[in-house]
Amino acid sequence: MEKEKLKKLFSGFCCSNCRHDFDESAIFIKREERNLLVLQIICPECGKSFGLALLGTGALSVKDKEDDEFVIQDCPKPISFDDVIDAHQFINNLGNDWTKYIPDELKNN
Repeated sequence: MEKEKLKKLFSGFCCSNCRHDFDESAIFIKREERNLLVLQIICPECGKSFGLALLGTGALSVKDKEDDEFVIQDCPKPISFDDVIDAHQFINNLGNDWTKYIPDELKNN
């Protein structure tokens, strides 16, 4: 995949740790095969590393920022310790019969 497409793909994205924008120098291609791309993205500001696998890259097209349909959203807030504790408590409160919440068609009988 062309470096230019990757640059466009990640322009406007930022680090979840320090909110610094990613640039072309932050993207490292670790593996490239037909329709598969494995990337490592390292924040140039704080050094946080992100792993990413893109599947189906053969037909990947990236729109320009000027396109009306192209919208960049603000970076989501990083997951906090409180979020992890809340999720843990939620799962614990499901009880021993938690499988009742799984639809029957998804259960492996």
